[in-house]
Amino acid sequence: MNVSKYFLPYQIRWLKDSSPIKIWEKSRRIGATYVQAYEDAREAAQGLWDVWFSSADESAAREYILYCAKWAKLFDKAAKYLGVVILDSDKDIKAYMVTFANGRRINALSSNPKAFRSKGGKVILDEFAWHEDAETLWAAARPCITWGFPLRILSTHNGTNCRYYKFIDGVKKGKLNWSHHITQIQLAVDEGLVDKILRRKATDEEKAAWLKEQRESCFDENTWLQEYCCIPVDEASAFMTYEMLLACERDDILWEGTVPDLRAQAVESGLSPSTGDLYGGMDIGRKKDLSVIWLIEKLGHVRYTRLVKVMEKASFSVQRETLFEILKHPRLRRFCIDATGIGMQLSEEAQDAFGKYRVEAVTFTNAVKEDMGYGLKNSIEDRLLYIPADFEIREDFHSIRKVTTSSGNIRFDVAASEARGHADRFWACALANHAASDKSSGPIHVTSKKRRESYEITRGY
Repeated sequence: MNVSKYFLPYQIRWLKDSSPIKIWEKSRRIGATYVQAYEDAREAAQGLWDVWFSSADESAAREYILYCAKWAKLFDKAAKYLGVVILDSDKDIKAYMVTFANGRRINALSSNPKAFRSKGGKVILDEFAWHEDAETLWAAARPCITWGFPLRILSTHNGTNCRYYKFIDGVKKGKLNWSHHITQIQLAVDEGLVDKILRRKATDEEKAAWLKEQRESCFDENTWLQEYCCIPVDEASAFMTYEMLLACERDDILWEGTVPDLRAQAVESGLSPSTGDLYGGMDIGRKKDLSVIWLIEKLGHVRYTRLVKVMEKASFSVQRETLFEILKHPRLRRFCIDATGIGMQLSEEAQDAFGKYRVEAVTFTNAVKEDMGYGLKNSIEDRLLYIPADFEIREDFHSIRKVTTSSGNIRFDVAASEARGHADRFWACALANHAASDKSSGPIHVTSKKRRESYEITRGY
């Protein structure tokens, strides 16, 4: 049979691999279960062995068994789809089943790990990372292949704390001698997935647009990375979790336009005009990184984000003009500027124009970043700072990872899987939050004042 008529190159590579144990890191909806059903139906039709299939939910098991029934007809073999079959009513074990005239059966089991007990034959563990009890399932399923039957494991990722990730890690480190396949959504598109969907040859522009649409519709980066890019995401390693960020997001807290007319715009929009002090921060970039100005208003103990100005590849003259307009505001009390590298000149010019009491130049060191990073995290955790409900801001903040070096020092990095620069929005906000605190980012020098002349008058009394 000409398999290229039915399958794409990455599916054919999987199909032609006859290794005893295969494991597939895969994107969602690329036809992995579809081609696996073909392999299983072909081997059952040849009389090789029974097949025991398990997925994370019953609907997936039913979809798989319908694929098997379809392929059985293609092979022109006598096969009968039996629908739901109760294997053990006491243990709530049931299966969807296809039987062949030669006596072989394909069984799509419920996710109950006990279903594999006392079974023998080829084992398929579909979406293994997402099983509720993967450890027990593995303990029950692995002995099924003791007599030399094949084993197939297919899944998207589900973090780094599950059995599936341990398998993938073991294969990559050479600890498990299993055949390993990986198909990210980008590879699937390169090898014809969009062509298959459109039922015609897609242009490069159409492929790029399709990928862009898939990514944007994921809404958050974790979904895109795990479900489509074969990158496991460890939420526990995030310095700020999505749950933490979502709790402090608010709609309609930003004021549009330039800073001097914020009060007027508040009145026009029906919001209560605010008279709180303003504090700001600026993370400076030029070519690759963004320049971001973050402005917050302090009302009592709570801080509200009022302006997020993002400048991409803006000239220094434009950045200077934008910054100085904000620094003129009469309610601005303190503004912290990233003075590291290319930010040094702009921060010096701002201090010369508006005074060091108002503008603080901050040189980023690991110690300064740690202090500001934790300061921002504490403000978010304690619900003392509210940020806009914005996708880019959320992902920027979530991309930060705290790394402890071998010497015990703390370093803040952007997650390796991110392509969002160096978390410029995060650091601009951290600078603004720091400006609103009573802390200084530099060493504190204490000097004594001159004695008041009035002291001389009262001497001796």
